[in-house]
Amino acid sequence: MPRPRKPASPFRYFNSSPEVIRLVVMMYVRFPLSLRNVEDLLFERGIDVCHETVRHWWNRFGPLFAADVRRQRVSRMRGFRQWKWHLDEVYVKINGEMHYLWRAVDQEGEVLESYVTKTRDKAAALRFMKKALKRHGSPEAITTDGLRSYKAAMSELGNAAKQEVGRWANNRVENSHLPFRRRERAMLRFRQMKSLHNHFNLERHLTDRQTYKTRRSAALAEWQNLMA
Repeated sequence: MPRPRKPASPFRYFNSSPEVIRLVVMMYVRFPLSLRNVEDLLFERGIDVCHETVRHWWNRFGPLFAADVRRQRVSRMRGFRQWKWHLDEVYVKINGEMHYLWRAVDQEGEVLESYVTKTRDKAAALRFMKKALKRHGSPEAITTDGLRSYKAAMSELGNAAKQEVGRWANNRVENSHLPFRRRERAMLRFRQMKSLHNHFNLERHLTDRQTYKTRRSAALAEWQNLMA
């Protein structure tokens, strides 16, 4: 039998090393920097890269790295019996127009799904939930705010019994919006929505220093192992 072919490296057509590309994308993800900020920081480290190259690498590898991180983490979380989701929606401005960013996170704060719509009605909630359930399966419970669109969508899906609503119950997903709000203020707009994730959102203000250092080291190690 012929040997199965190894997947082609996504870096094969690039002259720069994979380590440099991962560093550039990590800097752009980790900090609220502009393209030219990244270019200047790299130049100080002896790496001469144009800001348009930073843009190209982000567009090319950002979604790839984000998908790998999310896929690995979600596959581990599915093994927990009490897997719980938190759903919420916020206003965001994209190219000068207001939209709704729907997001689903699990009890550990990992972003499972993001979806952008122009409305906040039952149809939008239904599309978002169908997409999340199809990709990740069904959790033990789903926590939402008081938006009636969630209840209507879950009733149609037949899982209304899993809905949990409480005044403070949805703080997990509401707090997970904060890094995006900080980036939105710093950059004045969002980039490609499919690339947004919180790999480096370690919630430093909620943990002691030793826990933060452990999580930071784990996040960096996981990032460095991508595409190795």
